[in-house]
Amino acid sequence: MNKLPTDISIITTYRCPMRCQMCNIWQNPTKKEEEITARDLEMLPHFKFVNITGGEPFVREDLDEIIEVMRQKSPRIVISTSGWYEERVIALAEKFPDIGIRISIEGLQEKNDELRGRQGGFEKGVRILHTLKDMGLTDIGFGITVSNHNSADMLDLYKLSKELGMEFATAAFHNSFYFHKYDNVITNHREVSENFLRLIEAQLKEKHPKSWFRAYFNMGLINYVNGGKRLLPCEAGTVNFFIDPWGEVFPCNGMEEKKWKLSMGNIRSGKTFEEIWNSEEADRVREHVRNCPKHCWMVGTASPVMKKYIAKPARWVISNKLRSMAGRPVKLLPQVLRQMEENE
Repeated sequence: MNKLPTDISIITTYRCPMRCQMCNIWQNPTKKEEEITARDLEMLPHFKFVNITGGEPFVREDLDEIIEVMRQKSPRIVISTSGWYEERVIALAEKFPDIGIRISIEGLQEKNDELRGRQGGFEKGVRILHTLKDMGLTDIGFGITVSNHNSADMLDLYKLSKELGMEFATAAFHNSFYFHKYDNVITNHREVSENFLRLIEAQLKEKHPKSWFRAYFNMGLINYVNGGKRLLPCEAGTVNFFIDPWGEVFPCNGMEEKKWKLSMGNIRSGKTFEEIWNSEEADRVREHVRNCPKHCWMVGTASPVMKKYIAKPARWVISNKLRSMAGRPVKLLPQVLRQMEENE
């Protein structure tokens, strides 16, 4: 018997109003009548953390029903959104004031609206964040997906998050079945790495340990964009997993069909979740994860193992926090430095 997972991400839809350059979900929308429902999710066990994502979750007219079901199964739910449907976000927050909201902001106003393909997106996102804060919500923030084009805005967005007193998340763009994108590539490695390094230095100067561990995560992103192997093992399909809009259970959202893509089962199959999780199909998927060639570094798969194998990141965090307090520069792990040197 396999231990049940702690984290789940539910891809509620592939419908999306945005036109992002780094993601083609919007070109591959799901049919409304085919998408999983709140009733489908009732068979799930309890989790420590639930992420509701898309596409754009707020296109779902029954999103509140999905939240109602998942609130019975987890103490923390965070919705990832573009913030495009401003009134819907506010209405849901009024109904569920303990909900978490993360808005995607890909740069300052000009760069964000260019990359996300919608004018006014930046203003909407920031306005929603201010409104949610005024409403008393505490689990709110925004995040950037770093590409060739926006890493220069990253530190300014971090500073904005500090001014607003909100969470700031980072990612680097990936290719996968989930994004329906296979030609994302970072070519200006040095520029992106240096901008991440500036963010790491700022995070280590903070007083909160959570920010110091985010610095470690961002070092992992430097390593990823330079083609390095993961800093920690991937245990997708063991501690975390994804459900797609049709109910397929996947270990992660980073798989590519040309390399491998396997489902662990489907929550609409009539089987219990435990039967799916302990099936031969699920074990076969985990074997593929152990031998996966991609070395992704996404928060969904990195965060659980950073907690599970906390000793390794903690050593780096303590060492570099002390260096920061002494006014000394960040010392990246040797494997990260080697990857950076290979790309020069």
